[in-house]
Amino acid sequence: MRQKQIMLKALELFVTKGFTETKIADIAESLGISVGLLFHYYESKEALCKSLVEMGLQAAKRPEKIEYDTPLDYFTKTIEGLFSAAREQPWVFQMFVLMSQARRPGIPEDIRQLALSVDQTAFSAEIIRQGQERGEIREGEPTALAFAFWCSVQGIMEQHLITPEYPLPDVEWITAILKKPEV
Repeated sequence: MRQKQIMLKALELFVTKGFTETKIADIAESLGISVGLLFHYYESKEALCKSLVEMGLQAAKRPEKIEYDTPLDYFTKTIEGLFSAAREQPWVFQMFVLMSQARRPGIPEDIRQLALSVDQTAFSAEIIRQGQERGEIREGEPTALAFAFWCSVQGIMEQHLITPEYPLPDVEWITAILKKPEV
């Protein structure tokens, strides 16, 4: 239980203050525990961040395990699952932001490389190709379509973290990025 509290507080602080600006003492103080106790769970801020990124990677791999009937169904189920998880556990929004931040320079290189190890865009591009062959996904370069889709999702997750009072969009609006227009 304590370890999860530490991880969630660190996640919140890494996202709001940034990795570099967050100190171990900030995390411990915000939890009302000693720095020594925090070090009992994590040997460093870097180890704590790495644990969070590993947790984020496990979540990022979940879409690869989704069972779907059609390629468009894959994207619908992916977003429905993501939004459902985020509603139940609001820290999911923070994890989206952290995973984006962890891919940028300024994070320890081993953590950055870990965050870069999953490429949802490439995985999704292959499903888009299949959908184009079936005639259900719009024409266009599959990687560019996947990129547009995931950038939209990333933006929604980040903006919802900033303005949680705004409702999440309908899943259909997001999948419309990919859906072949009706003639």
